[in-house]
Amino acid sequence: MSFALSTPLRRGLVLAALAIFGIALAGCGVNNVPTLEEKAKAAWSEVQNQYQRRADLIPNLVETVKGYATQEREVLTQVIEARAKATQVKVDASTITDPAKFKEFQDAQNQLTGALSRLLVTVERYPELKSNQNFLALQSQLEGTENRVAVSRRDYIQAVQAFNTEIRTFPGVIWARLFWGAKPMETFTATAGAEKPPEVKF
Repeated sequence: MSFALSTPLRRGLVLAALAIFGIALAGCGVNNVPTLEEKAKAAWSEVQNQYQRRADLIPNLVETVKGYATQEREVLTQVIEARAKATQVKVDASTITDPAKFKEFQDAQNQLTGALSRLLVTVERYPELKSNQNFLALQSQLEGTENRVAVSRRDYIQAVQAFNTEIRTFPGVIWARLFWGAKPMETFTATAGAEKPPEVKF
C-alpha cells in the first residue's frame, strides 16, 4: 500500500523545512558577515568624510597664510600639491579590500599631513598671522577636523578588526566562503607620531 502526500501537505512540509533551516542558519551567525561588513563600510565612509573636510579647509588656510607670508612659497606649494594628490586618489567601497589602492590613499593622506605640519611650524614666525581672526577660526576648525580624522580612523580600524576576525574564524569562515565571498579588509598602518593627531599650534 503506497502513501502519497497531498500537494498542500507537501508544500507545507517544504516551507516548514525551509523555515527551520533559515532559523538554524541565523542562529549559527550566517548574518554576522554582512552585518559587520556594512559597519566597516559605514566607518570607511566616515573616514573619507573627515579627510574631505580637511581638504576643504586647506585652500582658505593657504590663502590666509599667503597674505602674511608670501616668502614661504615652497611650503605653501607643498601643501597645495599634496592636497591635489590626495583629492585625486579615487576611492570607493572596493578600496578597502584592495591593498594597493588602500596604500595609495593612505600614502597620499600621510603626505598631506606632513605638508600641513611643515606649514604650521612655519606660521610660528609670523605673530601678526597668529592673531588674525580668520586664521584663528581656521585653526579651530583644523584642530577639530584632525581630531575627527583620528576618531574616524580608530572606529574604522575597530570595525575592520571585527569583520576580519569574523571571516577568519569558525563558523564565520564557512559563511564568508559559501554565501558572501567576503575578502579581508585593509586597515591603516601607523606612521611615526600617528598615535596622536597632529598638534595644531599658532
